[in-house]
Amino acid sequence: MELKQVIISHKAGDPDSRKWAERCAKELDALGCRVLMGPSGAKDNPYPVFLASATEPIDLAVVLGGDGTALAATRQLAAEGIPILAVNIGGNLGFLTESADNFYDTQRVWERLQGDRYAIQRRMMLQAAVYEGNQRFIPPVSDRFLALNEICIKPASHDRMITSKLEIEIDGEVVDQYQGDGLLVSTPTGSTCYNLSANGPIIHEGMEAMTVTPICPLSLSSRPIVIPSGCIVSVWPLADYDLSTKLWTDGVMGTAIWPGHRVDVRMADYQAKFIILEENHSYYRTLRNKLQWAGTRIELDNNHRKN
Repeated sequence: MELKQVIISHKAGDPDSRKWAERCAKELDALGCRVLMGPSGAKDNPYPVFLASATEPIDLAVVLGGDGTALAATRQLAAEGIPILAVNIGGNLGFLTESADNFYDTQRVWERLQGDRYAIQRRMMLQAAVYEGNQRFIPPVSDRFLALNEICIKPASHDRMITSKLEIEIDGEVVDQYQGDGLLVSTPTGSTCYNLSANGPIIHEGMEAMTVTPICPLSLSSRPIVIPSGCIVSVWPLADYDLSTKLWTDGVMGTAIWPGHRVDVRMADYQAKFIILEENHSYYRTLRNKLQWAGTRIELDNNHRKN
């Protein structure tokens, strides 16, 4: 990998991630690399400025923060094909990020990148748009929204909890009507996030599939369903008298949905590209550690392995 022009984003309001960003910028500048650096957070989106001011193709994005910072980067950079090195500095769970332990020797990190001693993990993303009525071949009435974890359809109100009523179609066929807190359409990456909290299944990150999961449904018969990645999921809000239904991408509100609108969710045209530095990277070890499965706390000898 060439390091001619690199983005460095750090978690807004976190002094540790900013300190690391400044250190990285200084080291990359010494290597002759042009650095674009700025904070990323709920009120800070530096990526449009980065992309507009780039004088040549961007080789890498170093993202210092937690999963939320990494998710924001993928939504902005996936369409550009820019690989992301996400490091858990200032974050919490760190499902998507490299451990800071693999990043302390930053000079060695740059040497490994320049020597192509790393792996790239590609992750499926979702895209969603809002359409008017049942017309299938007209432009959407909203922007296109990208998500790495999930697209969520649920109401939002500042003064009360609202029950949503949603109808779902898959490839044009009505599947069910859900009444509850909302609906999730998740990727395998997102299966361990909001989807898991809503009692949805864990899907291996190497698969291409979508999970449709109702959030706190009022009917016990409303269950999650796993569908092929080539499907189109259409969601219609019903009986939305308060005009409160919203489309959310990775926990960030995208747009309002009006009666008569439908949301089409499908596999995105782009994939997120994450750089993996950890040697012997293991998906199952990540699950054990991050979800604190019993195997990480109870150590029993398996003598059968010696046979």
